[in-house]
Amino acid sequence: NVDALGGLPVPQSWADLLKPEYKGMVGYLDPSSAFVGYVSAVAINRALGGDLDNFAPAINYFQALAKNAPIVPKQTAYARVLSGELPILVDYDFNAYRARYKDNANVAFVIPKEGSISVPYVMSLVANAPHRANGEKVLDFVLSDAGQALWAKAYLRPIRPVQMPAEVAAQFLPDSDYARAGVVDYQKMAAVQEAFAARYLNEVK
Repeated sequence: NVDALGGLPVPQSWADLLKPEYKGMVGYLDPSSAFVGYVSAVAINRALGGDLDNFAPAINYFQALAKNAPIVPKQTAYARVLSGELPILVDYDFNAYRARYKDNANVAFVIPKEGSISVPYVMSLVANAPHRANGEKVLDFVLSDAGQALWAKAYLRPIRPVQMPAEVAAQFLPDSDYARAGVVDYQKMAAVQEAFAARYLNEVK
């Protein structure tokens, strides 16, 4: 929330969040209890040279950030950003866009210079579904150009390279910024989540 920064510049990197001028202003969701918090940890870890077999960079970063008195909610903190109570929050892009374009808050979204990750929403068809054909039609529509455009209007970037309505595309950061948001092995990311949470609780909290 730009208005809550008291005139300070909008941070542009993970390193910026460690600066003393942002003490008490930075929030991130608890990675031991909120999935978006774990996503943040994986993003920070990858950006700082770690991987899913080595979370030392993320642990070191959170330990350093702890000295800057961060705000660490257990779960969602969207309303606290809107109110200005939480000036800076590590969160999904669509929440920032929603705050700016739907709730008219003076919010800026930044993909840190060191990099981040993208995590897709996942939809599944239930095994032995009684109306499988209808379920498949829903999934087909979601992945169609029209379906993806609907998600884009809700500030979620299409998973496929589809043409977004011009007024919608203009609300997203440019593709050159999103080039800094890479992908990981999501199956492995899920498999190591519990171990990371235990380490975070032991070494950071």
